[in-house]
Amino acid sequence: MRRWGPERRADGRVRFHLWAPDRSAVALKLADGGSLAMTRDEAGWFVCDAEAAPGTRYRFDLGDLQVPDPASRGQAGGVHGWSVLPAPDRYVWQHDDWQGRPWREAVIEEVHVGLAGGFAGLAEQLPGIAELGITAIELMPIAAFSGTRNWGYDGVLPYAPAEAYGTPEELKALIDRAHGLGLMVLLDVVYNHFGPDGNYLGAYASAFFNPDAHTPWGAAIDFDAEPVRRFFIDNARMWLEEYRLDGLRFDAVHAIADNGFLDAMADELREATTGRHVHLILENERNDADRLAPGRFDAQWNDDFHNTLHVLLTGEREGYYADFADRPTEKLARCLAEGFVYQGDPSANRDGARRGKPSGHLSPTAFVSFLQNHDQIGNRAFGERLTVLADPDRLRAATALLLLSPQIPLIFTGDALGSRSPFLFFTDFHDALADTVCEGRRREFAPFAAFADEQARARIPDPNAEATFAASRPKPGPDAADWRRLYRDLIAIRRRAIMPRLDGARGKAADLLGDGAVAARWHMADGAVLGLAVNLGDTPVSFPASRGETLFTLRHPGAPASFAAWLET
Repeated sequence: MRRWGPERRADGRVRFHLWAPDRSAVALKLADGGSLAMTRDEAGWFVCDAEAAPGTRYRFDLGDLQVPDPASRGQAGGVHGWSVLPAPDRYVWQHDDWQGRPWREAVIEEVHVGLAGGFAGLAEQLPGIAELGITAIELMPIAAFSGTRNWGYDGVLPYAPAEAYGTPEELKALIDRAHGLGLMVLLDVVYNHFGPDGNYLGAYASAFFNPDAHTPWGAAIDFDAEPVRRFFIDNARMWLEEYRLDGLRFDAVHAIADNGFLDAMADELREATTGRHVHLILENERNDADRLAPGRFDAQWNDDFHNTLHVLLTGEREGYYADFADRPTEKLARCLAEGFVYQGDPSANRDGARRGKPSGHLSPTAFVSFLQNHDQIGNRAFGERLTVLADPDRLRAATALLLLSPQIPLIFTGDALGSRSPFLFFTDFHDALADTVCEGRRREFAPFAAFADEQARARIPDPNAEATFAASRPKPGPDAADWRRLYRDLIAIRRRAIMPRLDGARGKAADLLGDGAVAARWHMADGAVLGLAVNLGDTPVSFPASRGETLFTLRHPGAPASFAAWLET
């Protein structure tokens, strides 16, 4: 079975591979001027062995075009430049005995490496993250992309850490330092599409794509082809094995639309990483509960939790929030008790199409909940956070609900500082592509009432402007110390009273207390009952009486913007 990427042989030589079924001849070109013809087999793989030391720069010569290795482990000069032969043994791991942490202990902070100052800059921030009680950081995609600024979802070389963020060794040092602080490191990977600049696969391997299946990013990737399946499975294995990451979050798998591939990948990753805790998380608009059966994927990002809370906190009803504007309190109750809100129900935002499958039988830990993430902030025209959009007392109550619910909580960088900085959509494209991206971004908001006229849309920040990127760095809000104290206290309660009881927990009931007010209870693994009540409405309600230990209260129980948590043992 052919593997993607360079492979060092027992004799010290390096074997280079390229799957180029559309080509009859390919040569390996070295930056020092050398060139070697590659041998083609019947499946379209080109292979050659060469004397090459770590750090050697190379690319593939197709005759009319020179391209980087699609499985390049590092780039010099960007995604159009030279691929760099790795030195896999150069980094010496300091925490070789790290085995990870169980999923029940996950409290995740999503971070953007570029805004944090690259791999080295983020490594310096880890002690503060760990001190807060966070147990995992989730890196937005880091695969090589065009330019120096990007969310990461425009990656084109999935095996190569972005050159602008640092070297592979600096990435390993970041992960190693995190492990020394007890932090897991998760990575967001994009296997559903490639970015618009720097993807050369179509020039020599058109079979990589299915022209009859379309996604928002163009022709869909064809996972029926074995070299394509191996390209992504090998990539996932590289991150987990060579970089010792603790898990992967698979972006927008609804655009992959191949459950057989997803399940086969999960099975192989599980087999390859036995003996340590590795976590596999999905983003899946289909709310496919079948993918969350024990043994393959640990959890799914639960947009339903966010969307319901966002409507209750802000009153916004446009776009996909329309699906949550009708009876949002009932939807919150269902989300707390059963996970998904949409479990086969018709979606108005999808022209009445049904979405989701029943999820009430799943563990609460099968759902990653959040009040904010990169999408939910950055896909707003001006990137506003909830600290700007919502009443601060109600936001604190919602934060307590997030952190003390049995579902796995995720926060976004800056949340624990009460940051009011925007998180904007940013890229670093040039020329015609830059104009297309900017125009497309503004056209995206034309259906919204606030951007109905062209003059209003012109105020939307240009994604390619460096100032857009700079404005997105999270700065502490004016009440940062209070927010940090709240997060630290809530996470400490979660660690003491909830985490040890999560395995085997099940939803028990969720009751409506009034407009915007809900109480929910869960059977925990040791027989205890966890109870939470929140009032995000304007009218006082009566919270259930607690017959056990009070874990936390916010404001007078039952008052607007109040919260209570208790444990009955």
